[in-house]
Amino acid sequence: MSTADRIARLSELRQQAQLGGGARRIEQQHERGKLTARERVELLLDEGTFEEVDAFVTHRASDFGLDDEHYLGDGVVTGYGRIDGRLVFVYSQDFTVFGGSLSEAHAEKICKVMDLAMQSGAPIIGLSDSGGARIQEGVVSLGGYADIFLRNTLASGVVPQISLVLGPCAGGAVYSPAITDFIVMVEGTSYMFVTGPNVVKTVTHEEIDFEGLGGARIHNETSGVAHFLSASEPEAINTARRLLGYLPPNNVDLAPTTGEWQPPDVDGETFDALVPDSAQRSYDMHRVIDGIVDAASFCEVHAQFARNIICGFARIEGRSVGIVAQQPEVLAGVLDIDASDKAARFVRFCDCFNIPLVTLVDVPGFLPGVDQEHRGIIRHGAKLLYAYCEATVPKLTVITRKAYGGAYDVMSSKHIRGDLNFAWPTAEIAVMGVEGAVNIVFRDRIARADDPDAERARLVAEYEERFANPYVAAARGYVDEVILPSETRSKLASGLRMLEGKRQSVPAKKHGNLPL
Repeated sequence: MSTADRIARLSELRQQAQLGGGARRIEQQHERGKLTARERVELLLDEGTFEEVDAFVTHRASDFGLDDEHYLGDGVVTGYGRIDGRLVFVYSQDFTVFGGSLSEAHAEKICKVMDLAMQSGAPIIGLSDSGGARIQEGVVSLGGYADIFLRNTLASGVVPQISLVLGPCAGGAVYSPAITDFIVMVEGTSYMFVTGPNVVKTVTHEEIDFEGLGGARIHNETSGVAHFLSASEPEAINTARRLLGYLPPNNVDLAPTTGEWQPPDVDGETFDALVPDSAQRSYDMHRVIDGIVDAASFCEVHAQFARNIICGFARIEGRSVGIVAQQPEVLAGVLDIDASDKAARFVRFCDCFNIPLVTLVDVPGFLPGVDQEHRGIIRHGAKLLYAYCEATVPKLTVITRKAYGGAYDVMSSKHIRGDLNFAWPTAEIAVMGVEGAVNIVFRDRIARADDPDAERARLVAEYEERFANPYVAAARGYVDEVILPSETRSKLASGLRMLEGKRQSVPAKKHGNLPL
């Protein structure tokens, strides 16, 4: 064979690999409102930066007629490229080839780029669109999943891992995205479940469709499995690109900074009056966040799940930070099981990747009730406490209003190694709310009074004057400074600069025993 023939052969194979399962199946993919694996990669990465790996790999199975059906790439596109100029590794499952099902060769391709990502210290982005294990390959396919799960686990806390679920993801396949740091789903086309509707009906006699069982909205609002809900694939891909902008490439590098930022447009006088005079009235903590971070820089995580707590990334004078904040407008910002889990996972992620934590506190305590106690609010609340205690990144805390009971301790207090703890003049730091405390401490006195209601009102006012303010805590150094709300941004920015070189560690150990 001449050199020209060899070059022509290479060109032919490259064109064949580009077609995946063929033109007809690509057309069917588009008819479902979905992009192809390669189209997704092109949207995700900076133009012209994708370098493919293993484009000519095919499966090695021969049973059930597979020996007569081979496709270059074997149902997954793998390689590396750039996002905003920064190196990332990517794999994108191709539904046009055997429904994107995972074979031995398919798994080996994914494992190869995951290994390269770990060696290079760069993020891994997986785009899932698969019918699951390739049944014809049996246990070999299951072994391939386990090989991927192991790498997900080893990479956890070493390089960021982002999963975009852009089609079905069922059975054992769900556990790879579940181990990764963030999951993005698309409404109407993304599904995740361990067992499908037919199995559910057979076993439990429950009637439910794909969307109701494991659709994007269910996993964003109800289960908390997914972190971002997108209306389309391009929006989901753009979410992943934006998210990476807040993250370092690995656990050794510091969180990124940018010189291109704008301060928030905030009226100081209005901001100072943001917290209502009445403790019974709520306010939107998003307004507080928008007033202290760089303009349009807040990227909320888990926005639809456990909305009584807010988590997300932002920038303060160009520095990437993680924000954790109560939301007084939802359940008064109380900590419950879901909120504790949501915040604990976010805190631990930020600590893994050297992202400073800014905590905004307005918490009346943990949610009371038989259901919460029986479902383990103690255990779940302990996860959040553990996460904050364990974190060694810079931790800056602002108490805006209520900080009651054990929830005060948990929310990055000075006692669990908070570095800088501020309080607004509206802060109330106490074992419990004023009314409850008076009813317990002065119960006998109120009962003996000639006018119990008048006596209770007098004691409430007295207790409020003595304890429902930040100055007792400030006198003991539990609060470093009482500040005006309008001073918050400048105080946080100064603190972040001061803590940039922070060094802190935990006792040497294999790992702690998080109260899962």
